[in-house]
Amino acid sequence: MGIETKPALARRGILAGGAALLAAPALRAQGAPIKVGLVAVLTGPQAALGTQLRDGWTLGLRHLENRLGGRPVETIVIDDELRPDVAVTKVRAALERDRVDFVVGVVFSNILQAIMRPVTEANTFLISTNAGPSTFAGRGCNPFFFATSYNNDQVHSVMGQAAQDAGYRRVFLLTPNYQAGRDAMAGFKSRFQGQVVDEVYVPLTHVDFSAELARIAALRPDAVFTFMPGGLGVNLVRQYRQAGLQNIPFLSTFTVDEATLPAQGEAALGFFSGANWAPNMENEQNRRFVRDMEAQFNYVPATYAAQSYDTAMLLDSAVRRVGGNLADKNALRQAIAAADFRSVRGAFRFGANQYPVQDFWLCQVVRRPDGRFQTQTVRRVLEANVDPWAGECRMPGRV
Repeated sequence: MGIETKPALARRGILAGGAALLAAPALRAQGAPIKVGLVAVLTGPQAALGTQLRDGWTLGLRHLENRLGGRPVETIVIDDELRPDVAVTKVRAALERDRVDFVVGVVFSNILQAIMRPVTEANTFLISTNAGPSTFAGRGCNPFFFATSYNNDQVHSVMGQAAQDAGYRRVFLLTPNYQAGRDAMAGFKSRFQGQVVDEVYVPLTHVDFSAELARIAALRPDAVFTFMPGGLGVNLVRQYRQAGLQNIPFLSTFTVDEATLPAQGEAALGFFSGANWAPNMENEQNRRFVRDMEAQFNYVPATYAAQSYDTAMLLDSAVRRVGGNLADKNALRQAIAAADFRSVRGAFRFGANQYPVQDFWLCQVVRRPDGRFQTQTVRRVLEANVDPWAGECRMPGRV
């Protein structure tokens, strides 16, 4: 090795000092809080769903000591009010004013569709903890978008398969008139080979189901399939019992679940649902999650909370994998895609379109010994299921 002259040493010192100055902002950034915009409906009759989503995220951060990958976290809660225009305005403010590093949450697909472009065009990762429209699973897939929940079609196809397995030949379909409702119809019909005697769409603000129930009573189908989230499900289940239709099997998704059961009570007993998770799943992570959710929030958690909790664990694993440095978007994307965390669902991995590959279950409403209502698994219907749109996704290798 040669001997360096004093000028050479001086030049090297200047270069080293410059490198240190350049590195300083990055180091400071890694020590600053990670900012997360949490989008949930917290106003109106669907607020129970958004509350579950928010509380699941909150519990995840509590279990992580309010850190992601070792860095402190600041959560900015955004009430979308179930109004797409309001959601876009608030999310833009979070991106431009608060400079959030991630946007997570979203209960309803119409809200997700509204905020998708603003978030991803800002090169910010959007992690849906519930809404899973088919529009973003296939040709509309995006390198900045992940779903920790499902593709909408999948959950509903569980009930189509369950109806097929049960030998039902004539089924009545009832859903809200928006993207997730249309996905529900398509998902159910993708596996049910019998006759659909009628398919009815109602507004998201629907309250009185008397006309639809009269139609069911007149047609006398072998079963009814419905997707009616939140307050819609509360009203439908109560009115279904009051109409004396309980002898017609009630197959559903996001209609009888832990977010609606406190209001539905005995009216929902014995009704079926399809899901990717239930409170009685036997694994260590899930037992801890359910126990602590009930202790801290005094209600039985639903999938909205479970998937949100998983999202906190996913981001913790991703931030840890990149050493806390969020600047390299490609490395961060790969770290999220690795899904190196323990899910409350057990096995979990992302498919090529960045939607989960997972099991789906037939569940049934039961009353627990403590008097509370919950869903519990009856049997696994789909194993390591890949959503039907994944093959159409052409995801770029880099962002």
